[in-house]
Amino acid sequence: MPNYWLLKSEPDCYSYDDLERDGGTYWEGVHNNLALKHLRNLKSGDVALIYHTGDERQAVGLAEVTRDAYPDPDGNDPKLVVVDLKPMKRLKKPVTLAAVKAREEFQDFALVRMSRLSVMPVTSAQWKLLMEMAK
Repeated sequence: MPNYWLLKSEPDCYSYDDLERDGGTYWEGVHNNLALKHLRNLKSGDVALIYHTGDERQAVGLAEVTRDAYPDPDGNDPKLVVVDLKPMKRLKKPVTLAAVKAREEFQDFALVRMSRLSVMPVTSAQWKLLMEMAK
C-alpha cells in the first residue's frame, strides 16, 4: 500500500501542467530540514498530491513517485535530495486551502498547522477526504 504525501510548488516555477507536459521530473528545491526528512521517506509507488502555492493555494493533481530519494544531481550539498515523479491525473475539482481549513477533520493536517512546509505526509483518512473533496 502506498504512502500519501503533499508536495508544494510555486506554479510560476513548476506547475502540474509542466509535469504533465514533461511526463515526469525530479522534485527538487527542498531545503527545509523537516521537509527534507519527509522527502527522504518518499518511496517508489507512493502517491503525492501536487499543491500550487502563491495566489492559487490549491491541490490540483496527483503524481506517482517513481524513484526513492537520491542525492540532488544539481546540488553541492550532500544533505539535499530529490525524488522522481510522473503525473497520474489532474483532480476533477481542485481542493483549495480555504476548503481544507474549513473542515474540522484537517485541524491537525500539516498544510494547516505548518503552512510553509513544502513536503508533508498525508494520513489515509485525510487522503480519503481530500479525494472526496476533489470529485
